[in-house]
Amino acid sequence: MRVAYDRGTLVVRGAELPQALRGADWLRWDPRSRFHRAEGYRYRALRERLEAADVEAEDEVLDLIPAEEETLAAPGLTLRSYQEEALAAWEEGGRAGIIVLPTGAGKTVVAIKAIESLSTATLVVVPTLDLLEQWRARLREAFQVPVGAIARGETLLHGITVTTYDSAYLQAERLGNRFELVVFDEVHHLPSEGYRQIAQLFASPYRLGLTATLERPDGFHELLPDLVGPKVYEATPAALAGDHLSPYTAETIFTDLTPEERRRYEDEHGRFQRFVERHGGRFRGVEGHKRLIMASGRDPDARAALLARERARDVMMNSEAKLRLLGELLLRHREDRVLVFTEHNRLVYAISERFLLPALTHQTGDGEREELLARFRAGKYRVLVTSKVLNEGVDVPEANVGIILSGSGTRREFVQRLGRILRKQEGKHAYLYELVSRDTREVHTSERRAPEKPKAKRGGRA
Repeated sequence: MRVAYDRGTLVVRGAELPQALRGADWLRWDPRSRFHRAEGYRYRALRERLEAADVEAEDEVLDLIPAEEETLAAPGLTLRSYQEEALAAWEEGGRAGIIVLPTGAGKTVVAIKAIESLSTATLVVVPTLDLLEQWRARLREAFQVPVGAIARGETLLHGITVTTYDSAYLQAERLGNRFELVVFDEVHHLPSEGYRQIAQLFASPYRLGLTATLERPDGFHELLPDLVGPKVYEATPAALAGDHLSPYTAETIFTDLTPEERRRYEDEHGRFQRFVERHGGRFRGVEGHKRLIMASGRDPDARAALLARERARDVMMNSEAKLRLLGELLLRHREDRVLVFTEHNRLVYAISERFLLPALTHQTGDGEREELLARFRAGKYRVLVTSKVLNEGVDVPEANVGIILSGSGTRREFVQRLGRILRKQEGKHAYLYELVSRDTREVHTSERRAPEKPKAKRGGRA
């Protein structure tokens, strides 16, 4: 029997399928090629079945890019106790699984030690080009070897290579058998439609997922154990605060809508609610919102309900009371480094104009973006106003105050924004404020994902 890799699938050739593989429902007969086939990521399970039954087979699946095994060592890096526990849990789990650590807790360091432990061809998959460059720099520094990249139309392959999810998706069929270990940074992106094919087409038997926030509102995180492996280790921000991350205070502050804002909110929200009730509640929740968007393209009533929902959200998220309170918080923290988070770009620019603050959104060009972040790190800018562009993938250790004026309400986004201000610095205490409009849908989403309280005592000034 011979097992080979063919454009994202495993091909099992032989006169007869061995007994060890007959119970595998993921292995199917292909009448066109007259071979049995399976998706590439079943390679590990296939190999384990054959080894357990002591079945010999010609294994031609992996065609690994040479890794400089003798130089894949990172002696300059030492792990903290929880990082050692995380790495050990991953190794005990067969080197396939997910580690959940807060932003600033050193997920990259754990991955470097995982790469060192295997010393084999490794692909690191990241969501953004910024993260790609950060990972390349860290890997070069740790291992003192060339690090490849697949992005922007460039394909430079080395024993350790970094790519984006977009590029990995485009080249999965071609590169799916070239790496024995795949590291998925921000692994919560992987179950998305399309991206999950990266995991399915790669034959890599060893997999490491890294994230600060595993759960997704659409529930697709439940696919991750099959695609990468189970969650093998988790530490929360509260568990690490004080010792390994900055101690922090997270506070939800309720504000009141003005009478005019209240009238507009109730009118628009009521219009949306009546539409939902007429349709038996099928447009509630995350999946319901997706159905509403789809229906709005052909149903004028659905479009009117969608617009009413958005107008109601706009009122509750962008109230005048929140803007006044923002001014008070900026004054209170006038000596601190502050990040202001909003849901939509329109409010970013409104705040920027009202308070004369630099703004950073996805519309900001690369050069301007780098200049803004450099000035913030240097202390020339004390405050940055942003939408979602700083949720992940940008290192801003100087920030110690976060103010959330509006957001999606998900726990993932909250933890991401908390992580922007938690990186440990001597004498630093972090503060995260969430401003919520009273008696609106914002209250319910805030309560659903109320943060765990930090174990550390409050430090710094009151």
